[in-house]
Amino acid sequence: MTLDQLPRGVGAVVTALDSRGAERHRLMDLGLMPGLEVRADLTSPLGDPTAYLVCGSLIVLRRTQAHGVHVELVKT
Repeated sequence: MTLDQLPRGVGAVVTALDSRGAERHRLMDLGLMPGLEVRADLTSPLGDPTAYLVCGSLIVLRRTQAHGVHVELVKT
């Protein structure tokens, strides 16, 4: 599953990043690294962009950016 498919309020763990170069570094600087937990928190009225809770901070990504982040749902 990719981050853009994650339902609001559901937690997941980042498993991989598809991006390279500056885009990959930006995502990692924002806290999106394999093994870390992320949760879809807020969605704009039109559905793009979406705010995600990562390491206690909200980050905002467009759907195209979130599509390159692979996640697995957190088992509750």
